[in-house]
Amino acid sequence: MSAASNGPLPATFNRLAWSNLGAQSAEQIALSAAPIVAVLMLGVGEGETGLLQTALTLPFVLIAIPAGLLADRISRRRLMAGAESLRAAALLTILLLISLHWLTLPLLAVLGFIAVCGTVVYSVAAPALVPSLVPPQALPAANARIELARTVAFASGPALGGVLVGWLGAAPAFAVAAALSVIAVFLLAGLYEPPRAAAPRRHPLHEVREGAAFVMQHSLLRPVFITQFIFNTGSFLLLAIFVPYAIHHLALSAAGVGIALAMYGVGMVIGALLATRVMQRISFGTVIGLGPVTGFAASAIMALTTFIPAAPLAGLSFFLLGVGPILWVISTTTLRQSVTPPSLLGRVSAINILSYGARPLGSALGAIIGGLYGAEACLYLAAAIFAAQALVILMSPAVALARQPEMVGECV
Repeated sequence: MSAASNGPLPATFNRLAWSNLGAQSAEQIALSAAPIVAVLMLGVGEGETGLLQTALTLPFVLIAIPAGLLADRISRRRLMAGAESLRAAALLTILLLISLHWLTLPLLAVLGFIAVCGTVVYSVAAPALVPSLVPPQALPAANARIELARTVAFASGPALGGVLVGWLGAAPAFAVAAALSVIAVFLLAGLYEPPRAAAPRRHPLHEVREGAAFVMQHSLLRPVFITQFIFNTGSFLLLAIFVPYAIHHLALSAAGVGIALAMYGVGMVIGALLATRVMQRISFGTVIGLGPVTGFAASAIMALTTFIPAAPLAGLSFFLLGVGPILWVISTTTLRQSVTPPSLLGRVSAINILSYGARPLGSALGAIIGGLYGAEACLYLAAAIFAAQALVILMSPAVALARQPEMVGECV
């Protein structure tokens, strides 16, 4: 059996895929519009926008585990629809406050936090729902479709949000985001989710420990989590210092910086488009190893710009940082779905989201090391961090997998 299916994906899954595109696009438009609105409409400074960004990232740490518990206890479709409705309500409230001229930074931060809580719940429950909608051999293709929607939203959403705010004002940007969120809810409403056996009611801490123990004791999932945590640290260290480094060392204009960063999104889209074919032609474990190795290559090329300050090298680095790791996301998501009992999928997905907690760590390293030793030292440190994450996965049994593992059942 091939690792991916060439046939069409089920209509039920396609509703999820389109809903995911709407939800991801709504998220990216709103996330990009919020700081612009804070600066242009509310007149806040850098410190206050930093606090706003903190409010918009906290749900990934605070909400992921509760979302995983709920995803394993109740209908995942209903949970996603409820979370997306919550996001739509928050965005519509922001729209109302803008129209009444009542919007303040604290209200924007609170409503943005609520909206991102919806994002986290949706992101935790969706990977847990996919295996019940498609046959096992179609999981790579299904996950590629989900990631393609995310990458398209990631690449186009910020630009669209900025254009909407710049050309039409704040209200239309949030109106478009809210409309996309409402569409995502309606698509979920018509989605059929196969029934699951009722989960036994136990203490939440016991269920959290059960999910964490499953990941940390699993010979395949543990190195994947560690690799992802280290990768997020290195990538956000690099991103934290790239703009001033590119302007001062590479002599890039604002447009040049934008083009270099855009190569990241281009790489993600191309990787997602090619993922199914790649996974059909090379071994499953090799695909898992490609992302971390490509990430290390990207960091090494960026470090090379300290000796050869060429803008095309920076663009190539960001392209590789997009194309390889998206293959990682698709292949490791398929791995988690294959080796995790269905009743644990929500919690295991939530623990994967917790690896995003390394992002503030990477940004903090960039601020500290960059301030003390300069951007060049940060690039060398990033290359060392990326080397470590590649080493972790290459020494794991995951890269030796010839094919996608067989789907596991419930533990008895």
